[in-house]
Amino acid sequence: MQLGVYTIGDRTPDPVTGRVPTEAERLTSMTLIAERAEAAGFDVFAVGEHHNPPYASSSPVALLGFVAARTSRIGLSTAATLITTNDPVRLAEDYATVQHLSGGRLDLMLGRGNSGPVYPWFGRDVGDSYALAAENYGLLRRLWSSDAPVDWAGEHRTPLRGFTSVPRPLDGSPPFVWHAAVASEETAELAAAYGDGLFANHLFWPWQHTASLIDRYRDRFTGPGSPVVGLGGQAFVRPRSQDAIEEFRPYFDKAPVYGHGPALEEYMGRTPLVVGSPQQAIDKILGYRDYAGDCQRLLFLIDHAGLPLPVVLDQIELLGSEVLPVLRRETQATVFS
Repeated sequence: MQLGVYTIGDRTPDPVTGRVPTEAERLTSMTLIAERAEAAGFDVFAVGEHHNPPYASSSPVALLGFVAARTSRIGLSTAATLITTNDPVRLAEDYATVQHLSGGRLDLMLGRGNSGPVYPWFGRDVGDSYALAAENYGLLRRLWSSDAPVDWAGEHRTPLRGFTSVPRPLDGSPPFVWHAAVASEETAELAAAYGDGLFANHLFWPWQHTASLIDRYRDRFTGPGSPVVGLGGQAFVRPRSQDAIEEFRPYFDKAPVYGHGPALEEYMGRTPLVVGSPQQAIDKILGYRDYAGDCQRLLFLIDHAGLPLPVVLDQIELLGSEVLPVLRRETQATVFS
């Protein structure tokens, strides 16, 4: 299993101090997180794409290009980039460029987006979400797979005549593609139809929902190869579970992703969220296999909800030293191509 961290780049006020990082501070902190994750032994660093406040991560390709120059080993990914509102021609060229600059360390996670207003900002209609995802991804694959000039026509962009995207994928092999889904069975089916990976970002839902989504993907997977499943979650650990809960509670209560709903303990009982000791984190994460089966990637949301950078870096160190070695030993390394 690949183990990594991801960030969605939110600039949530710290609920303890009230401080909001500047955009420059937030972007710089995301780079520092990637460097510290590599040093701590994580396999992957991923960054999301958002185009509205309170986020700073509107251009994951630019950030990943910068991180590629500051790191040497860690894999790089999006978490996720928007296949619906980005032009697939631009995606093909941007991410092939980072693939070259990173020495092949890049893969690409695609999503439809979780904010309806983003569609008209980029000249799209949210009602076309599924159709845009399918059409744009079909074109992206064709641009990456065909060395001959591409002639193409679709419903949602102007036709292409004799177009070749540059640079070509590194060594003729496009980046591995994941399709990110929180609730969408259509996304799971798209991943299965193309033989790509499914990343089930199960931050919000009870395990039964995630299990159903993964089962649907595996049942419809057409290959070649075997289904490739990734999971997203969050863990906050301290040597003593009481300290972890006390420290994390104010961040949970105000979090854009979690807050303003069930109490922390109730939420932990219903979802994959882990707040406690390293051993509690290990036990709960290994329990994901009971409903998700064998997974090839697990990413931790590491810096959400206003957590200050020193705390985030400390979390990376603690997870890297206390949790990752046990997870690796118990799950063994799974390699996919």
